[in-house]
Amino acid sequence: MNFIVSSNSLLKALQAVGGVLNTSNTLPILDNFLFNIGKNSLSIAASDLESTMTTQIEVQSKDEGSVAVPAKLLLDILKALPDHPLTFSINDSLGIEISSDYGKYSLSGFNADEFPKIPVIEKSSKVSFSAKTLHHAINKSLFASGNDELRPVMSGMFCQMDSSGVTFVATDAHKLVRYKRTDASSADVASFIIPKKPLNLLKGLLGGIEEDVIVEYNDTNVKFNFGTFTLISRLIDGKYPNYEAVIPSDNPNRMTISRAQFASSLKRVSIFANKTTHQVRLKITGSQLIISAEDLDFSNAAKEELTCAYEGEDIEIGFNSRFLLEMVNNVDTESLVLELSAPNRAGILLPEGGEDEGEDILMLVMPVMLSN
Repeated sequence: MNFIVSSNSLLKALQAVGGVLNTSNTLPILDNFLFNIGKNSLSIAASDLESTMTTQIEVQSKDEGSVAVPAKLLLDILKALPDHPLTFSINDSLGIEISSDYGKYSLSGFNADEFPKIPVIEKSSKVSFSAKTLHHAINKSLFASGNDELRPVMSGMFCQMDSSGVTFVATDAHKLVRYKRTDASSADVASFIIPKKPLNLLKGLLGGIEEDVIVEYNDTNVKFNFGTFTLISRLIDGKYPNYEAVIPSDNPNRMTISRAQFASSLKRVSIFANKTTHQVRLKITGSQLIISAEDLDFSNAAKEELTCAYEGEDIEIGFNSRFLLEMVNNVDTESLVLELSAPNRAGILLPEGGEDEGEDILMLVMPVMLSN
């Protein structure tokens, strides 16, 4: 089998699907890319058994066949070559020779039959999103998901769909993001949990895609089709926690503040917080917000005052500065709203004006007990 391909277009395709590869695999075949050569096309697949990604690129070829190619070796040589045509020749014993303007490189391929079969999604339902909508949903919510292996359902993103809209939820029990779209909907009522890894891959690829993403799903798998890419992932099995129950509905205290000022102040003050708790204290009285932090072990302390618009009773509440900053930095609007009910109840962060039409985003952060 022979084919000719641009080294640059091959490298881009391999780097895109190569995000699926793990650094250490139980099956040696998973350290390879699967090449399916057709008439003037090359299909490339990578898998870690949980997720499988494929893409197609144009090549010059009259042959057909398949071979598994060592991923790291191929990526390393392509990164070291400038953009020019490469000729791949694969013999019957799966020896691969790459010919370039600079010389020849030989490597051993593997039998394509050993590569895991690409899952077929049967009895599936379909829904379509614009790439921008899905990219935004992942960007805005995935950071709040957890990493606890004992609670796998929290390590992914919960997706809920019906005729009224689509809701994406991520939480690690300390922070929570609920991202709703009313301009996207599904005829079927469905909910499932997508793992973090395929979502991170999508996040990296969807930014440059203009067309729609077709999402196909059943009880065990989800499949994303966009551009020349297909990404199939196994869903996380389990029941997602009742996230609605932890969102306080009655929040009489409401502060509106400049997002940039609040973020800058939090960043400076948190430098002086205790390195274990990362605790910052917010004291709101009238139109004044005092942000303070101290680390008694090292006699470090900081305090800043900001002006805000505030409705409600005076309140003093503590938060983990890292969690609070993560949320503030994920707000796009110039102003944000912090809704509070009591020092021991969750705070709600909302963007203030200027958000997309059809978008409804709510961020929740749990308080930490203040030590007086």
